[in-house]
Amino acid sequence: MENVKRVLLKLSGEALAGDKKTGFDEETVVGVAKQIKVLTEQGYEIAIIIGGGNFWRGRTSEKIDRTKADSIGMLATVMNCIYVSEIFRTEGMQTDILTPFVCGSFTNLFSKDRAVEELSQGKVVFFAGGIGHPYFSTDMGTVLYAIEIEADVILSAKSIDGVYDSDPAVNPNAKKFDEIAIQDVVDKKLGVIDLAASVLCMENKMPMLMFGLNEKDSIINTVNGKFTGTKITVD
Repeated sequence: MENVKRVLLKLSGEALAGDKKTGFDEETVVGVAKQIKVLTEQGYEIAIIIGGGNFWRGRTSEKIDRTKADSIGMLATVMNCIYVSEIFRTEGMQTDILTPFVCGSFTNLFSKDRAVEELSQGKVVFFAGGIGHPYFSTDMGTVLYAIEIEADVILSAKSIDGVYDSDPAVNPNAKKFDEIAIQDVVDKKLGVIDLAASVLCMENKMPMLMFGLNEKDSIINTVNGKFTGTKITVD
């Protein structure tokens, strides 16, 4: 992609679980690590956020308070980042995990200055724990951190290969969009990014590329202009 140096990659927790649907599929994670290593060697600065859906999806029981349910989700993203970060290290990359709350010696507290400095040094920086407060999804954390670190674009790697006009798992005739305005995503209630995060994207002109993680070299291809997913525009 032209004029792109710093990207924030959002990885779906479910996509990292592969066919297992829960936990981690190590082969998938190693494949992601190898792609990120290629991109860092090409000079790209890579920050990563990982969803927690491979361990926890929202409020799964009415017996659990929403705030506590969201806290479990935040910790799920911390676990994901620790695991994926360690796989990255075995592939020869330097990493750091930043959280908005103290997490013992497992992570470091987020600050923009630290994140930008480490990115400029070639480290892969993970943002875990969402924004540290309930009622905000990983989508919001993704957009917020992308804006804070002045990323050029958000890359959203999911278990499906883009944005459709309906659920392709339910409707075999679902139409995939090559490009769609984020306002249309909101108006059509397509559900690919939550409303609060969508508004933040629009206000701050943060574009997003959504694609399937499981396609071969999909992250490398997306960054290098061989994009087959959906471009979400904010103009």
